[in-house]
Amino acid sequence: MTAIADPRTVLDALAAEYTQRAEAIRRNLLSPHSSSFPEQAVERQNDDVLRSLLAEAERGLQEVAHARARLAEGRYGICTACGATIAPARLAALPAAELCVDCAAHS
Repeated sequence: MTAIADPRTVLDALAAEYTQRAEAIRRNLLSPHSSSFPEQAVERQNDDVLRSLLAEAERGLQEVAHARARLAEGRYGICTACGATIAPARLAALPAAELCVDCAAHS
């Protein structure tokens, strides 16, 4: 666990960001559509984009949950594929990273 000074804080902040993003998207998806048919068509296309963004935020939350589990088990910063230490720069950029650069390049 040599990658980040306090990975818990970083992961907590990342989880809060993903949660806030997902909640905002869900609220937007629940808002009523226009009564104008042409406007509804555009809004429904936007809804498709929002659903994709929601899926991305939910994937991010899952990745953070897995990173928290690895942290609790003492395996944070260790590549889940090869067992090598994940570079601190990689963890700084991607705090939930579970693969080292080499394994990520091969997956």
